[in-house]
Amino acid sequence: MSPVSSNAPHGQPLRTVQVLGGGNAGSSAHVRSLAEGLVARGVRVTVCAPVEADHAYDFTGTGAEHVHVPRSSDPTSVAALRTACADADLVHAHGLHASLRAVLALSGRTIPLVVTWHNRTRAEGARAHLLRLLERRVARGATVVFGTTYDLVDRARRRGARDARLAAVALPGRCRPVDRHDPDRLGAKLRAELGATGRPLLIAVGSLDRYRGYDVLLDAARAWRELDPPPLVVVAGEGPLRPVLQRRIEDEELPVRLVGRRDDAPRLLAAADLALLPSSWEARSVLAQEALHARVPLVATAVGGIPDLVGDAAELVPYGDAEALAAAVVRLLGDPGRRELLRERGVRQAQSWPTEDEMVAQVLSVYDELTQPRPLA
Repeated sequence: MSPVSSNAPHGQPLRTVQVLGGGNAGSSAHVRSLAEGLVARGVRVTVCAPVEADHAYDFTGTGAEHVHVPRSSDPTSVAALRTACADADLVHAHGLHASLRAVLALSGRTIPLVVTWHNRTRAEGARAHLLRLLERRVARGATVVFGTTYDLVDRARRRGARDARLAAVALPGRCRPVDRHDPDRLGAKLRAELGATGRPLLIAVGSLDRYRGYDVLLDAARAWRELDPPPLVVVAGEGPLRPVLQRRIEDEELPVRLVGRRDDAPRLLAAADLALLPSSWEARSVLAQEALHARVPLVATAVGGIPDLVGDAAELVPYGDAEALAAAVVRLLGDPGRRELLRERGVRQAQSWPTEDEMVAQVLSVYDELTQPRPLA
């Protein structure tokens, strides 16, 4: 790859600071991928994120510099970020709270600020009002706002963004699941460990919170108890609803296992017969992308960015409709031809998504646009 042309003063390489809160796996993996691509093109990259995020995603392994900045927006964290951005040509923040810290840290400076909204932050009641204020502060303080879905772009415009654009976000190569057609990785041992030998295995991945739709998933699982053999639903993730969900599973004798946070989620997915995504809202769901890449038929809710992301390569159901979710799974389990059709469509749909090179190229074009010297009038 040829290095990017320098737009920084005195012919020095462009220096960017990537600001990350560190709480979201998708945005963390995105920043790692972006940092790797930028460094390969001659850009100096500093990633400001909690040290735990660097341990998990190895930003320094890409050739970037890492500066520890806690997730908090207290004055100490903002001051640390302000220092890290002192000689930056451009700052790029990821997620609402990281973007707010960047806005505060750059106050009074003319450094261009790009922000990416990877997902929709949720709040209710008084917190929803505070959230709107935070979004407005970030949208108006940024030079360019990237949204990973059309509705996030529209949301940024409603909040007062001067320039809002659709982001080309790629699934990082390190997130892609193992090949289902590799005979050494078909997952028979893993299925046996999970208790899914001789029965269908359904996989869901995501934090156990109220927005993931797992209450609806458990409602749907009641219908699957009557199938012969009944499928096993495995949910990989951790969160505050675990005790409530586990109690329901035990009380109602549902064919569901909560296996906690797993480092081998891609292997779980590759071993599955179906992937399930019952969320109330998703942007560019990593699970959906992994499922299509891995040729695993997907049943998902028609919310947020999911319909645009998967096209006709998945079974889409309304959010909150347990009967529709249950019926879609039963139909797919009983129709091998339909499952194979979804696999073929999934491969084609995945080929239409941006590549990591295209993602980096889009970001660099915006960086160039914002840092190029403007001719005098």
